[in-house]
Amino acid sequence: MTVESSAAGDEHDAEGERELSWRARSVGLAALDVGDADLMHAWRSDPVNAHQLGVWPRSLTAVRERIERDIDDDDRDDFLILVPGTPPVGYVALTGQNIVNGTAQVELMLAAQHRRRGHGTAALDALVDLAFGELPMYRLTAETHTENRPALAVLAKSGFTQEGVSRAACLHRGRRHDLAVFSLLRPEWEQLKRPRAWDA
Repeated sequence: MTVESSAAGDEHDAEGERELSWRARSVGLAALDVGDADLMHAWRSDPVNAHQLGVWPRSLTAVRERIERDIDDDDRDDFLILVPGTPPVGYVALTGQNIVNGTAQVELMLAAQHRRRGHGTAALDALVDLAFGELPMYRLTAETHTENRPALAVLAKSGFTQEGVSRAACLHRGRRHDLAVFSLLRPEWEQLKRPRAWDA
């Protein structure tokens, strides 16, 4: 999971122009579509974002083709994060879904101008409620750089527990970086004292 920065997205569709797949108290989640490739490309092209994601920036064509492939992947759900009255504020996804074992991974990316406003936590909470409230998930996991303080804070606020550290698991600019490994189990989610997405 990464919480990222970007200056893109100021002219993209607002919430009122997108069909919401899932709604929570302060955010809505709309299914990612091929038309969102420009926005995703801009977010992923920032060097800091590429570092936090642990991926090399790709061309716009490659991003568009990746979105097209992912749309047909039944083991993942990708969403834009929408807040009323603003362009999309970020992206959140539930990937690697294994219905038999009840496991999946979460991903999160926020545009720079929308960070530190609670949108990341709200979006992650909404995704977690979808995974445990509508899907038969039992265990969710996330990874982020141990130096990525915004992501560490969002995961903790959403109830995730750090299980450990994958040492030297990522290479960036000639340096090895550790990854913090987090998880959230269904019984832990059930004990969280917060409104659920469907209470919005």
